[in-house]
Amino acid sequence: MDAALAALGEGPAPRALHRDPRVALLAQLLRNQAGVDAVADRGAAVRAIGEFLGARHGSRKLVAGQDPRLAALPWRDAGLLPRFGELEPGDLAAVSYARLAIGETGSVVLTSGRDNPARNNLLPEDHIVLVNGEDVVAGLDDLWPALQARLGPEQRPRGVHLISGPSSTADIALEMVFGAHGPRALQVVLVARDAADCLAAARAL
Repeated sequence: MDAALAALGEGPAPRALHRDPRVALLAQLLRNQAGVDAVADRGAAVRAIGEFLGARHGSRKLVAGQDPRLAALPWRDAGLLPRFGELEPGDLAAVSYARLAIGETGSVVLTSGRDNPARNNLLPEDHIVLVNGEDVVAGLDDLWPALQARLGPEQRPRGVHLISGPSSTADIALEMVFGAHGPRALQVVLVARDAADCLAAARAL
């Protein structure tokens, strides 16, 4: 089997939307009707989340998984009140920290578990996802080696979620509806020193 697979060689690589996978990620997310923010540091990320929640719900409340990266954010600086755990009835917004992201498809990659409960990805009205710039890979084929490099055998999740936009369907009369089967809004916050330049380049594509 290994010899047969090796004989096939590699398939053709997809054409990159941009040489910088972070730019490609933001551009694809915009095409997929997701919202995007680009910030230079964690403090700015928290402020961006606060502005998003204020505009959407007039609220400072949200749910976060037990990811240590979320716990370390300066929430109080933006007056936010996260509850750490799983989404419950009545919760409108959840925040997650992506394990990786894919420029080619405009996807954030979330692994299920205590750090990131699956219901936090699938059930809130609004889902906010933070992505570190160094965690963006170019293509879908790059995902699995990168994921294996970050996770030991004891850390392998039961599920890997690739999310590329808000929930949508056009099943009825070919009319696009958002939020039918999951979050009505996906807001991705890219955290990188040059994130603003990445977003400007993405909007220009």
